[in-house]
Amino acid sequence: MRGSVTSPSTSDARRRVWQAGGLVASAALVLPLLSAGPSATAERSARPGSGSLQRDFAAAAAQYRVPQSVLLGVSYLQSRWDAHGGAPSVTGGYGPMHLTDAETALEEAPHHSDSGEDPRGDDSRPARTGGEAELPKASELPARLKTLERAAALTGLPDEQLRHSPSANVRGGAALLAAAQKQLGRPLSTDPADWYGAVALFSGADDTATATTYANDVYDVIRAGERRITDNGQQVTLPGAPELVPDRTQVADLGLRTAGTGPVECPRTVACEWIPAPYEEFGDGDYGNHDKGDRPVSQGIDYIVVHDTEATWDTTLKLVQNPEYVSWQYSLRSTDGHIAQHVPLKDVAWHAGNWYTNSKSVGLEHEGFLTSPDAWYTEAMYRTSARLVKYLAKRYGIPLDRQHILGHDNVPGPVSANIRGMHTDPGPYWDWAHYFKLLGRPFTPTAGPDSGVVTIRPEYARHQPLYTGCVKAGQPCAPHGSGAVRLHTGPAADAPLVKDIGLRPGGQDSTTGVNDTGARASTGQQYGVAERSGDWTAIWYLGQKAWFHNPRTQPTAVNARGLLVTPEDGAADVPVYGRAYPEAAAYAGTSVPVQALSPLPYKLLAGQRYVVGDRTPGEYFFAPTFETSGHRVIRGEEAYYEIQFGHRVAYVKASDVRVLTS
Repeated sequence: MRGSVTSPSTSDARRRVWQAGGLVASAALVLPLLSAGPSATAERSARPGSGSLQRDFAAAAAQYRVPQSVLLGVSYLQSRWDAHGGAPSVTGGYGPMHLTDAETALEEAPHHSDSGEDPRGDDSRPARTGGEAELPKASELPARLKTLERAAALTGLPDEQLRHSPSANVRGGAALLAAAQKQLGRPLSTDPADWYGAVALFSGADDTATATTYANDVYDVIRAGERRITDNGQQVTLPGAPELVPDRTQVADLGLRTAGTGPVECPRTVACEWIPAPYEEFGDGDYGNHDKGDRPVSQGIDYIVVHDTEATWDTTLKLVQNPEYVSWQYSLRSTDGHIAQHVPLKDVAWHAGNWYTNSKSVGLEHEGFLTSPDAWYTEAMYRTSARLVKYLAKRYGIPLDRQHILGHDNVPGPVSANIRGMHTDPGPYWDWAHYFKLLGRPFTPTAGPDSGVVTIRPEYARHQPLYTGCVKAGQPCAPHGSGAVRLHTGPAADAPLVKDIGLRPGGQDSTTGVNDTGARASTGQQYGVAERSGDWTAIWYLGQKAWFHNPRTQPTAVNARGLLVTPEDGAADVPVYGRAYPEAAAYAGTSVPVQALSPLPYKLLAGQRYVVGDRTPGEYFFAPTFETSGHRVIRGEEAYYEIQFGHRVAYVKASDVRVLTS
């Protein structure tokens, strides 16, 4: 699905989720690509801040005798109280309570295509593009993806109303919580501390650790309190209750399984299960689905790559356990934030489509299928993902910034021929600002108004640029918050979009397509300032000046300080690379074939400045065979700087540039 979106065939009863190259592994495209937009009947507030949703929570809590703080806490962990216009989440969940109706979402998900990227990203062995996996039958969906059906039975409300009316949806969630409390044989107490087991059961988790982690997160929210304006303008408040101590012993009564932890490498604050990816040899010396390594002794781990999948959780696990498929280190489940680890961190997984990135990164796949233009991720998954990333960053000394915490859509093509096939997930609807707030590194101003660097940071919910192609090529996507800004050739909304000669060698214009990264800058990315004019700011981007709307009344970027590179004095331009490989002399005395440096089609021109992410030696991990004795890491003398060059990062030789402060 990294490319075109096609209409479903009515005769194709077995529609497939795209894979090759990477469902999960090289990661699905952008979540928002798949299903139809929100229903026209979706209920929206006409009076921002009116408080009607707050009253809905109070009424539902009273009707079903659920403590209001418990109802609000559960809803926050599922949706942050947003309604998403009645559109489904990545796992078919609807409304503030994330009532799941994956069968309905499944019926609306059109067929989509794949361009066959090799997620390994190295030509030392045949390309690996995976196989195909079918969307599941409705009868195969687990109970955690069918909670709306049960809410309908408990409330007597129609399915359509539960999907699209926030008020009805909240009532459905309250009914489910009350039913869970009764199932456990406990009274409908007014004390929130007595509802810990019901909250854990509501998660839908099938193991004790995940249910416990989910309930702990809900009660953390209740203790701390929350207050925010939702996506339909509703002010919702949950007063804090710092003295609240829930009865955690209730989880023992749920009868859930104990997940196999094995040799997992996870923080204690998440529920993590060991489901290993196979390292097996088969036919003609081929093997899969990852490479044995000795990181960080052999090579440093410098990056964490955020992906989204295009499959159910069960399908995701089947694929990563297929030796003929590809791999990634961790999968994260949307409904409850559960984590499965598949590849030891010392080994190299095949997930990013760039071998240099693979060999120096950890891949995180976030569950997502049945997507829509308004596709969204649960707060539960955001939170466990952030905890995992913080753990990995601390363990390996990875800076918590957007030069090191990459989306798959920020990974460069290793050579020019790969640029057009690189994936575009997690896309413009992943909330990087919220993610980095959870990481404890919010994007804040660090310099004055005349700074030479800006950090992109639009207000996610209010910033709704037009995208097309979510359902059908050229067709507008449903309005939705986004963390990405659009880049123009001049300081005007009607100026053409900047060009990406790597994506379009013929010089065609970039588009508003949801998968088109040619004229897009995302939250947290930092760029050198080229010019300012009124409400517009120009940055250096892919060798050109690119303008984005940045009004003082609603800024889409904050000023920052940092290091920049520019060509050495006297150089008109310098080459840009998609990988930082060693110079030819570094291979002398080895049997490892020299890897071409292969500059990309772009140039860093004199007078332009790009923000530095890292200085790194040239490295190449040679791993063409199942038997590891011949594996080698070639390290050169030539150093590189990683730079924020376009939407994707790139590399320049340190000897070609000089470093400036902003």
